Amino acid sequence: MARRVTGPEIERLIQLLARLPGLGPRSARRAALQLVKRRDQLLAPLTDAMRTVHDHVRVCSVCGNVDTADPCTVCTDPTRDASVIVVVEDVADLWALERAGAVNARYHVLGGVLSPLSGIGPDDLDIAGLVERAADPVVKEVILAVNATVDGQTTAHYVTDRLDGLGVKVTRLAHGVPVGGELDYLDEGTLTAAIRSRTPF
Repeated sequence: MARRVTGPEIERLIQLLARLPGLGPRSARRAALQLVKRRDQLLAPLTDAMRTVHDHVRVCSVCGNVDTADPCTVCTDPTRDASVIVVVEDVADLWALERAGAVNARYHVLGGVLSPLSGIGPDDLDIAGLVERAADPVVKEVILAVNATVDGQTTAHYVTDRLDGLGVKVTRLAHGVPVGGELDYLDEGTLTAAIRSRTPF
């Protein structure tokens, strides 16, 4: 049995860090060691930043993004195209699209996907809020930017049905061969989607 080499305070820090996505026990231990060794340069500023986030971050009541303002910076940006709403599963997806700079529209975070096996139904997601926003005459298009999983596609079909009759165009992200991808390394589902979504050259 391994002996404990640190006090309970550091062990608690390691355990909390290990709960973060992408950090297992070993990575959490290394991160904790760096924080402790560089307390003035890393630990103190990180503690201040986390306290500020805890005290000031809110969930946007319009789109579901997280920000220090409500409505959020995206929703109040006058340069964005208000006629297009990009629907995403999670805030992380919103951030990914923003990093890519691929679209200058408004967003709507569903808060997950429909998953009968996990007990997640329509009332557990913010689909009603999306329908209400899409009913605004300003909105002309809703882009479904959900993941290409079974649950993601089920959600996309359900949302499409709910938006039917509102007079908005509903589109989805193209699925298929990634930029720089080689056919030999792709799975059959991706190849099939790429063939079905082929475009003129």
